[in-house]
Amino acid sequence: MSRTTSAQPSRGLRPLEALNFFMADMQAGIGPFVGVFLLAHGWQSGWIGTILTFGGVAGTLMTTPVGALVDSTRHKRAYVIVCGSCTVLASAIILLSQDFWVVTFSQVATAIAGAAIIPAVTGITLGMVKQAGFNRQNGRNQAFNHAGNMVGAAFSGLVGWQFGFVAVFLLAAAFGMISIACVLAIPGDSINHAAARGVHESGEHAGEVSGFDVLVRSKPLLILAAALACFHLGNAAMLPLYGLAVVSKHGVNPAGFVATTIVIAQGTMILTSLFAMRLAEKNGYWLVMLISFAALPIRGAIAAGLITNWGVIPVQLLDGVGAGLQSVAVPGLVARVLHGTGRINVGQGAVMTVQGIGAALSPAIGGWIAQVVDYPLAFLILGGFALASLAVWLGFGGLLRPACTRLPAEPSTAPA
Repeated sequence: MSRTTSAQPSRGLRPLEALNFFMADMQAGIGPFVGVFLLAHGWQSGWIGTILTFGGVAGTLMTTPVGALVDSTRHKRAYVIVCGSCTVLASAIILLSQDFWVVTFSQVATAIAGAAIIPAVTGITLGMVKQAGFNRQNGRNQAFNHAGNMVGAAFSGLVGWQFGFVAVFLLAAAFGMISIACVLAIPGDSINHAAARGVHESGEHAGEVSGFDVLVRSKPLLILAAALACFHLGNAAMLPLYGLAVVSKHGVNPAGFVATTIVIAQGTMILTSLFAMRLAEKNGYWLVMLISFAALPIRGAIAAGLITNWGVIPVQLLDGVGAGLQSVAVPGLVARVLHGTGRINVGQGAVMTVQGIGAALSPAIGGWIAQVVDYPLAFLILGGFALASLAVWLGFGGLLRPACTRLPAEPSTAPA
């Protein structure tokens, strides 16, 4: 069992929140701008979607083993530093060559490095505030992260419009350097590594770690993963595809338009993540997830009917609702379901893997439908995938509600 610490976690919370703000741009690199960058270099939507799918699959395959490594390591801060640096370097490759295999390598490397950052930051947070404080601190983390995405996208759009895509990369690199400084400012002894992986610290089960089969024996975890896979099968391609549709139809400035879509969505996510934090405290995570699933079908219908400059406002407001709610509810729910198993971060990774399968397939499905038929039908089909998420979530509501509401407690230390 990892040693505990009496250090006050509040010592490192400000750097942790600053990390969540600045790592947003570092983690994605020029990711949100890849589609329109390649479009400007003569690529078609089907091949762009295929490249994004390759990257998504690679990142998906890494999330579960990375979660296991985060559970076992005492060097969680180093994971963020190394992987963040690799993300920025991998993003730079695409600026040097737009050859199919060079771009593929760039997207694969970026996705793999980016996949390691989220479980590491989640583990750091849980280790600092423990289970009782995780919902509130994770809500604050996500609000800072969305704010960082919004500011980074706004600046990226501005410098990309004025100076080109090279300036977008340089901005991501600058955010990466600041993120590394924030990680180093988090005191190492403020992270309780036993709490970070979710083992009991008292009672007869203190320090006990469950086998990996706990992931497949947890019905709430399996249901959550299935619902998220359906949701992300429709959601992941919506933003890049909508950007391609508007740029192709109206000839707007690509960097500026993509930045606008991100700013609107991330600004909404700031508010919805804070709302999700408070709603979860009062009613649990089940209702939070239900609302997030319901947002996507509406978003798909609006996107199909409003391929215009101003249509981005309702489309991305709904993106902010769905993603903002899930950014708080999913890590919190996994932490509750797996509390006491010692496998929280590998569980986070497993859920990310399953939802990542849906997200990885989404750009290819949406891209080829748009290329062969048209964009409106692609948006309707993508939005329709979330109906399966709603059916799963409502159908298993009786099983899920207790797991979404109950806050696990440490076992009693009193003798039997």
